[in-house]
Amino acid sequence: MAKRGGFSGMPGNMNNLMKQAQRMQRQMEQTTAELEQKEVTVAAGGGAVEVTVSGKKEVVKVKLAEEVVDPDDIEMLEDLIMAATNEALRKMDEMTQSEMAKITGGLGGGFPF
Repeated sequence: MAKRGGFSGMPGNMNNLMKQAQRMQRQMEQTTAELEQKEVTVAAGGGAVEVTVSGKKEVVKVKLAEEVVDPDDIEMLEDLIMAATNEALRKMDEMTQSEMAKITGGLGGGFPF
């Protein structure tokens, strides 16, 4: 007589899959906590402006060279701060994606089904 359902061995495989998913989730949580402690610093304008961004994607420091503070050209200073901030955030995103890809094996955020 044939077995019902035809999926012999499936419960064991499902348990292994669940354990792997739980392990991956713990690794992702640990990596996220570690990344939140990291910082990225980027300079713009030949080092005239430096912006430091945390792993929480918060600006934690802005450093300006004295010579870049020109009351007659505030627009240039604004552009340099914006450029450095955007680049720092981009680098932090790259770092985060790279670290998470190590855990997920490149699965990304979804599954192909």
